Amino acid sequence: MDKLIIRGGRRLKGEVTISGAKNAALPIMAASLLSSGYSTIHKVPNLRDIMTMGRLLANLGAGFHYEEQKAIINTEKIKIFEAPYDLVRTMRASILVLGPLLAKFGCAKVSLPGGCAIGARPINLHLMGLEKMGADVKLESGYVIARAKRLRGASIYFDMPTVTGTENLMMAATLARGTTFLENAAREPEVADFASALISMGARIKGAGESIIEIEGVDELRPMNYSIIPDRIEAGTFMTIAGITGSDITLKECRIEHLDALIMKLRDAGLLFEKREEGLRVLGPAKLKSTNIKTMPYPGFPTDMQAQFMALMSVADGTSIIKETIFENRFMHVAELMRMGADIVVEGGISTVKGISKLKGAPLMATDLRASASLVVAALAAKGETEIRRIYHLDRGYEKMEEKLRKIGADVKRVNE
Repeated sequence: MDKLIIRGGRRLKGEVTISGAKNAALPIMAASLLSSGYSTIHKVPNLRDIMTMGRLLANLGAGFHYEEQKAIINTEKIKIFEAPYDLVRTMRASILVLGPLLAKFGCAKVSLPGGCAIGARPINLHLMGLEKMGADVKLESGYVIARAKRLRGASIYFDMPTVTGTENLMMAATLARGTTFLENAAREPEVADFASALISMGARIKGAGESIIEIEGVDELRPMNYSIIPDRIEAGTFMTIAGITGSDITLKECRIEHLDALIMKLRDAGLLFEKREEGLRVLGPAKLKSTNIKTMPYPGFPTDMQAQFMALMSVADGTSIIKETIFENRFMHVAELMRMGADIVVEGGISTVKGISKLKGAPLMATDLRASASLVVAALAAKGETEIRRIYHLDRGYEKMEEKLRKIGADVKRVNE
């Protein structure tokens, strides 16, 4: 098992190329099941979760090949319609094969999902929507078993926006008879990008990126040749790194229009941003200022940036209030930041962070994907050496992070324990 060893306190300078968005790549890979033939997906990051999805597709009978940011998936010989527990338990996004298997082949058996331990994240909204579209859905021995001769269009209202729920039902609706309306749908940029990939396959979709999505079913879809958007959370993480280390970092392949809420709060904290031909230049201040955040569904402040922002606020001037409204267990990084000297008090879904002058290096343990990123952010600014264990969490969502950091001057090395 690998760990990262980071010696903090360096100012960083240089360019970082942002990888493709994991949260766009995973549903787009699953969508390949809706067609028969070779799909090619470009700018796919080389991540643990991507390879897990590739193994899952291969288990269903698909051909999967990955090379140089490109995934090639052949769905001509799909013959198994079951996603087993051993594959699904490590990654919640595995549930995304449910919609396309049911829509294309009329049956699916998918293990209830696992992934990061940051909250319950139930899939009841997925199942409710499929039932409204005419599917027979049962839960047996930890598996979702769904059948339908052909799904039919329906009007479906989500009690709360759900990204994977929106994507699963979009895929199911593309091959359904009639028109489906998804109301209170997720509006994330990854959902809009996913819709663009489906449209490239011949799907008829309107309103993706808005709260109501309309999908008119078609008889068949063709394979895709599609390039995904850059990862806004990776970009945001490097913005917080620039902020906490007082550095000058230029982000290439960064879509700033996807990060409005985060950039607004980072400006409040003292960061400066300059649009340049080569990318977005991010300048960290000599002293950070405290500011409050409240996580919300897009276009609000992203929950996937809450942990990294808390690391930033741990050395800001003043006291900040951080309210988490999306996942009930997403403060597990707090105990590790406190091991570095951070002054944080948690009450329910609210953390009060009193900034200190300097964090100190310590042995740390990553608990989930974004928590691991927050520990890297903190370690880069801390005095002395920090060891971060269980970085397989980091590898689920950040491509070659230590290499990108070394390129801009960080003292980071990966060690096999």
